[in-house]
Amino acid sequence: MKIVSTADLKEGLIVAEDIYSKAGQRIIPANCSLTQQMIMHLSYYGIKEVAINDGEVPLETQKAIVIKKQVEDNFKDKIESTPEYARFHDDYINDIQIIEKNFNDIILKNTTIDEPNLITDTVKLFDEHETTYSLFGMLHSMQKIDDSTYAHCINVSIICRLIGTWLNYSEEDLDHLTLAGLLHDIGKCKIPDDIILKPGKLTSQEYELIKMHASFGYSILKPQPIDSRIKKAALFHHERFDGSGYPMGISGDQIGEYAAIVSIADVYDAMTSNRVYRGAMCPFDVIAAFEQEGLKKYHPGLILLFLEKIANSYLNSEVLLSDGHHARIILINSRKLTRPVVQIGEEFVNLEERPDLYIEAII
Repeated sequence: MKIVSTADLKEGLIVAEDIYSKAGQRIIPANCSLTQQMIMHLSYYGIKEVAINDGEVPLETQKAIVIKKQVEDNFKDKIESTPEYARFHDDYINDIQIIEKNFNDIILKNTTIDEPNLITDTVKLFDEHETTYSLFGMLHSMQKIDDSTYAHCINVSIICRLIGTWLNYSEEDLDHLTLAGLLHDIGKCKIPDDIILKPGKLTSQEYELIKMHASFGYSILKPQPIDSRIKKAALFHHERFDGSGYPMGISGDQIGEYAAIVSIADVYDAMTSNRVYRGAMCPFDVIAAFEQEGLKKYHPGLILLFLEKIANSYLNSEVLLSDGHHARIILINSRKLTRPVVQIGEEFVNLEERPDLYIEAII
């Protein structure tokens, strides 16, 4: 057992002892594998440090991890068995090939961007779904098919278009925003694949080169006859509302609404994708991560809208709780989006009043 500062906690670490709030409420039971929601709760309750198991993973924890993996796999299998998935899959793979060809033509041949032609297939993917729940279910399933830069750009563009519809954008602005999402990472094509795809930790020099993709992207798009907000989205999508981003360290409204939207979509897609250093995060863990830091780092009006819409898209969904029970989300708590009211059998449970229970996965 070792003591770890809450600020240094990572997902997957095993809690060695029950953790209680100052009021005596149990926040996290012993032997739990930490999630982003749990880490956020520890900070919320002012817990400064935690006892972590640094030995063999307890058997009950191993079983809980296996159950969670089975639930996640069953959810994906349920989606992938539908005819809608088969159609979306084929259209998605075709769109990746189109995006890759267009990127290469823009960079290598200096081809003029044909905006309607470039976004046609992405808009088609978006239009295939009537609900946010259905759309995100498909996107999450695609992430194990292809996690290339091109696939990521498609995902970000679709999420951007969704946010634009929530903001009642005109059709023209929706198309511009969709293109901003598609092109936001075009600068990564200038970075060697052995760095982009490196499975281990980047060196400081490699990380600095990765950060250059925003400037590279802007340079590629600057001569193109497209809306200036699209070009700025490529340059500013890693800027943060509090000034902590790059490449210029600008803040607030200097970033621009397109870039602010792309930044949220970009991070959401990254957090819900599998990475070499962690698995894909449960949507409620992603919401928790944004709630912990996002209200300072992202445009407050946009991030609040985004998180509330995402949480509400899972209303009436079945979920796996941290104690192994299956439940149904009955009511979203607008004050704490990760703590809805759920139904377990005939019992209704307000997770805001049960700090020891967490949503582990969508069933």
